[in-house]
Amino acid sequence: MNRQLQQLYEHLDLEALGDDVFQTKFGNEGWRQIFGGQVLAQALLSASCTVDAERQPHSLHAYFLRPGDKKAPIRFQVERLRDGRSFTTRRITAIQHGAAILNMAASFQISEDGMSHQVEMPQVPPPQECLTRAQLAEMYRDSMPEEMFQHASRPFAIDLRPVEPENLMAPEVRPPHRMVWLKLNDTLPSDYPWHRHMLAYASDMTLLETSLRPHEVSMFTPNLQMASLDHSMWFHRPFRMDEWLLYVQDSPSSSGARGFSRGNIFRENGELVVSVAQEGLIRLRS
Repeated sequence: MNRQLQQLYEHLDLEALGDDVFQTKFGNEGWRQIFGGQVLAQALLSASCTVDAERQPHSLHAYFLRPGDKKAPIRFQVERLRDGRSFTTRRITAIQHGAAILNMAASFQISEDGMSHQVEMPQVPPPQECLTRAQLAEMYRDSMPEEMFQHASRPFAIDLRPVEPENLMAPEVRPPHRMVWLKLNDTLPSDYPWHRHMLAYASDMTLLETSLRPHEVSMFTPNLQMASLDHSMWFHRPFRMDEWLLYVQDSPSSSGARGFSRGNIFRENGELVVSVAQEGLIRLRS
C-alpha cells in the first residue's frame, strides 16, 4: 500500500478488548470534528469481527448522536441481537467520554442466489476524462486561501473525481443532483476482505453537500452548520474499492434545517452494487 492508503487503513483499524468491545488504535481524522465515514466504517468493522466470514453485511442503519472528539479514542460495544440460519444482526454503539456518539444496526447474510433487477447507470464520461482533486484545486486556486489549496491538492487515499466540476468557494444555484467517480488510489491484495467497510467510509463524502446545490451555498459558506444525522446503506452485489465506482447522488428534499440525500453506486460496467440514504443538518446561522 502507498502511504496515503496505509494511513487510511491505520485510521480504520481496531483493537479487540474482549467481550465484543473494540477500540481505535490510532488517531481520528476529520476537519472540525471526526469524519462521520470513519466512525461508520469502524462500527461496521467491529460488528463484522463478531460474525462468521461467510456472512457479509447487506445493510446498515446508523444515527450520529454527538460530534466526535478528534483527540480521544473511540470504543465500540457490539451487541449480538440474532444469529439465524441466513441472517445475523448486530447493534453497535460508538462511545467517547462515556457517552454514545453513534448507534448502528447492521445485518449480515450468507451468499444466496435469487431474482435480480436494477436501475440503469447514467451515461457519463469515464473517470479518465474527469478532473482529479489536484487538478480541480489548481483550476480554482485563485478563489481559495493557500492553506485550503494545500489541503485540497494533497495526495489522498481515495481518488475522487466529480463528473461536473464546481467551485465550492463561489457556489452557484444548481439542480440537486451530482455524480462522482471514486476508488482507492492503490491496488489491494486479491483476498482483501473489507471492501464494504472502505466504501462505508467513502459513502459519507459529498452526499450531504448535494442537498446544498439549489441554495447557492457550499460546505465552505461561513455561516453554514453541517453535520450528518443518520446514514443507511444497502449492499446489493460484490465490488472492489480499488476499481472505479460511480456515485450517483440526488436530494429530493430539504426542510426544517435538514437536507435529505440519496445515492446509487455502480461499478464501471454498469452493475448497481450499493444504495445509500442520508439526512443531515444544514443550518444557516444569522
